[in-house]
Amino acid sequence: MSWYEGWFDSEAYDLVYDHRDESEAARLVDLVEREVAPAADAHILDVGCGRGRHARIFARRGYCVTGLDLSAGAIEEARRRADAAGLDLRFEQGDMRTPYCDGCADGVVNLFTTFGYFETDAENRQALAAMTRALRPGGWFLQDFLNAPHVADTLVPSTTRTVDGVEIHQRRWIEDDRINKEITLTHNDTTDTYHESVRLYTPEELRALYAAVGLRIVDTFGDYDGRPHAPTSPRLLLYARKPPA
Repeated sequence: MSWYEGWFDSEAYDLVYDHRDESEAARLVDLVEREVAPAADAHILDVGCGRGRHARIFARRGYCVTGLDLSAGAIEEARRRADAAGLDLRFEQGDMRTPYCDGCADGVVNLFTTFGYFETDAENRQALAAMTRALRPGGWFLQDFLNAPHVADTLVPSTTRTVDGVEIHQRRWIEDDRINKEITLTHNDTTDTYHESVRLYTPEELRALYAAVGLRIVDTFGDYDGRPHAPTSPRLLLYARKPPA
């Protein structure tokens, strides 16, 4: 089983990423509204939506939202949280390599480094092509990814912290153009270990991928506040368009 097939269903994931909250997600949605300016009734497809924190904010702001994720547990939790908030949006389980639809979405978002998971570049390109296929002609795409030069320059080999009585130790390394992470959680003499491995695409490699699937890059940003992208930026956000028919 690939690392991503079990990790996102685990309760450990929420502990490790407890600092990723809705205020951070709101900043990214603010960026989309400011730079992309979606139509008020736009259909937005959130691919790799996880537990739906971005999808819920888009829905609160009046958009028609569909969230798609491979993890059955994440989708179940996303539905529960949306229902609790009284929000009307759709969540579906699915593999990002399989096209969700043909031109049904005005916009597609792929956020919080939900890309580069697969073992081969061909599979990752397949995922990007599937997201492009879901866009109507002239539709927009926004992807939030790691900034490879920044990751390489600031990599911290290991960290340890405690959350709710659970010790979380993370070991990180770069190998074969992938950023890898071993995550060990220890609580009451019980230890569980998980892994992450993401293809560390450079900005130039992503530009080539976009061109290969027919996306035209409009702009790039270096953080959720929309600052210009640079090698030292903490993130790489790419805003692209599918050409009109």
